[in-house]
Amino acid sequence: MVGPFHHHPPNKDRKLKCPLRQMHDVNRSAQTAVEDSERIFTELIHSIERSRSEVTQLIRDQEKAAVSRTEGRLERLERLEQEINDLRRRDTELEQLSHTHDHIHFLQSFQSLSAPSESTDKPDEPFSSLFSFDDMRESVRQLRDKLEDFCKGEIKKISDRGPGTTSCSIPISRVITNTDTEQPYSDHPDRFDRWCQVLCRESVCGHRYWEIKWSGSVYMSVSYKSISRKGGGDECVFGYNDQSWSLYCSSSRYSFIHNNIRTDLPVKSISRRIGLYVDHSAGTLSFYSVSDTMRLIHTVQTTFTQPLYPGFWVGSGTSVKLC
Repeated sequence: MVGPFHHHPPNKDRKLKCPLRQMHDVNRSAQTAVEDSERIFTELIHSIERSRSEVTQLIRDQEKAAVSRTEGRLERLERLEQEINDLRRRDTELEQLSHTHDHIHFLQSFQSLSAPSESTDKPDEPFSSLFSFDDMRESVRQLRDKLEDFCKGEIKKISDRGPGTTSCSIPISRVITNTDTEQPYSDHPDRFDRWCQVLCRESVCGHRYWEIKWSGSVYMSVSYKSISRKGGGDECVFGYNDQSWSLYCSSSRYSFIHNNIRTDLPVKSISRRIGLYVDHSAGTLSFYSVSDTMRLIHTVQTTFTQPLYPGFWVGSGTSVKLC
């Protein structure tokens, strides 16, 4: 199951190219994701701008209709005012005519004064029923609030998914440190209660490569999620059971551990940055010392039967950081 540290140069070169190819694939995939995101957001912006133009045009159309109705009201009011003036004038003339003693003149004049023309204007609609823009403004505000809430929710989903290489419960920039001080965490079935270990929340699938900076003494591991969490037995320690594989690093010793079998590695020194490469389907797990160059430390060829999760054991005063 465990391959030796020494490899023939061609095989070593081939193994070394795997994480390099993986990093290239990650960079290419990230660039594609950025370009697709930019394109989609640009389309979304254009769609919002079109909607804005449509709403603006709708408001202007409603404004034009409201102004037209108001102008019509003013014209009708002017006609009504003219009719009122005509009626007043007719009333005055009738009053004067009532005092005449010329009966023939009275009859001739009364006929023309007593029959005012009928108004052809329709009754005005109440002013309160004219179009109001308050509902329009409120609808646009609600649209904005719903769109913002939707975007926040979708962005959170994207953020929670995280990048496949380091999508763990610990943020990439966070350092894991053993301070020898018990933390006031409540009990949880997934928490290791005796060992200073942490298991990432999300699995690594397919081809994955990630790097870790370390100091002190650490176990850099991959594990099945089914590893035991409670108690102080070997079934809970990374590398000391058939559920996990670990590279142990300290200032004086480097070893690979799986199923409680420790293999000391004839390595004089290892960089403070370690790269881990997993090809789940091929059953390959490799550890690399990363500095100006990349050097293979150890590789494993096996069969993985479950998804793998990155994990860490940290000794007293030790820290690790996902890069």
